Amino acid sequence: MPASAIPTEQLRLSGPSEKLDAPHWPVRGDLAHIRLAGRVFVPHYAVPMAHRVLDGGADLMVKPDPSADLRETLPGGALFNVLDMAGGWAWGQVGADGFVGYLPLGAIVPA
Repeated sequence: MPASAIPTEQLRLSGPSEKLDAPHWPVRGDLAHIRLAGRVFVPHYAVPMAHRVLDGGADLMVKPDPSADLRETLPGGALFNVLDMAGGWAWGQVGADGFVGYLPLGAIVPA
């Protein structure tokens, strides 16, 4: 492939990284919400899967650990957009722009 055929404008990094509001941005070192493609650089992007919190509600944690810091207590029926599921936990965002964190898989059902 001749060097002139490489789309350099599309691949160029320009300026510093965008400052993130970590509690509200669905991005971590390995994964980000698909809407952040082009704004943050991670190996994978995910389309969210809509889930609802079960009637008893659930605690949204900062890390996938029941002893981690509590980010927010979600009421039953709250929308939780799941981006990843692993080790009995779901990582995602409350609604479209709420807090980001981890919920136990047993606390949510597909919407």
